[in-house]
Amino acid sequence: MGLEKSIDEQVAELYRTESRRVLATLIRLLGDFDLAEEALQEAFRAALEQWPKEGLPRNPRAWIISTGRFKGIDVVRRRGRHEALLATVASETREAYLDPEGLDEETLQDDQLRLIFTCCHPALPQDGRIALALREVCGLTTEEIARAFLVTTATMTRRIARTKERIRKERLPYEVPSRQELARRLAATLQVVYLVYNEGFVTTAGQAFFRRDLTEDALYLGRLLVDLLPEPEAIGLLGLMLLHESRRPARVDARGDVIPLEDQDRALWNREFMAEGIGLVHRALLSGRFGSYTLQAAIAAVHAVAPSVEATDWAQIVRLYDMLLEAGPSPVVELNRATAVAMRDGPTAGLALIDALLDRGELVDYHPAYAVRADLNRRLGRAEQAAASYRRALKLARQEPERRFLKKRLAEISG
Repeated sequence: MGLEKSIDEQVAELYRTESRRVLATLIRLLGDFDLAEEALQEAFRAALEQWPKEGLPRNPRAWIISTGRFKGIDVVRRRGRHEALLATVASETREAYLDPEGLDEETLQDDQLRLIFTCCHPALPQDGRIALALREVCGLTTEEIARAFLVTTATMTRRIARTKERIRKERLPYEVPSRQELARRLAATLQVVYLVYNEGFVTTAGQAFFRRDLTEDALYLGRLLVDLLPEPEAIGLLGLMLLHESRRPARVDARGDVIPLEDQDRALWNREFMAEGIGLVHRALLSGRFGSYTLQAAIAAVHAVAPSVEATDWAQIVRLYDMLLEAGPSPVVELNRATAVAMRDGPTAGLALIDALLDRGELVDYHPAYAVRADLNRRLGRAEQAAASYRRALKLARQEPERRFLKKRLAEISG
């Protein structure tokens, strides 16, 4: 962190970049999710109060962890809660964590892995464990998670609370599991990483089109999973994320406005990520044991090697979407396939598929469906139908860069 920044700015940057790692360690040290979250907030509050007077500590992250640990113990003492918990906290943290400088990067990585695998324990209900991992490992808000699961915030709050309580009651171990147990948890863990990356790649709401902190976290976790268990789908997911991430420099302009795929400067795409991603896709496909993540990565690879939208092998992309639908039916995959069909066979063919999909009622609140429908009508010169779909997409969209893009398109066709 640069010396030119104020203490408040440095604390804010530390919170943005390190709070999830710090939380993972505090959960291990304190043995309680809610207590660790409270201790984390108290530690950062103490930093804002003390660092302007005392100066920045030599290891700010370690200072936060050490302070958070003591804040958590103080909370337990004040509340008179669980003497056994206090004894456990004292015994388990007596060694390395009495010295804040005794913290290393490997320990922090291990704590993140312990946390994600605790959240993905098979004893927990699937929807609860994924929601908890998104909340605690990756820092998504309860509102963001609720939108991803298409439920209310209140419902998601209760779901996460019940999952935490089950971890406490059943005393689920906070550890990286054995290789055999790891394989049982891999599917849930990959789903968490995938959902985190998606929220970072295109945020569901807010001022930013993407969140680089989330995509970086997902890539970091994806690499760790491949190192731990190099199964084809873990490899395929990492390849998928790298291929998507390779396009990030060209996805928005200097003002943060969306640049659609057909207008992106492909010279800006990250060739290193692209090459690594394509290599991982080949590796996963050659195994013969691949699934949906690898198929999605193969689609991304076809886009990556194409010199332009027009020169893209859309027939191959449609075939891959057919395989993806066989692996697991999904209305969103159907929508993406319809878009590819429109590029292969023309907008009328794609529009018929999208209209049929909307008629089924599965994507009536999904704004990308209306945005695609609007674009196909625009390409067909049907201004009135396009405008109606753009207005419907605008009503549903919650992210400002996407809303600006839709408004721009609507203004263009409205004359």
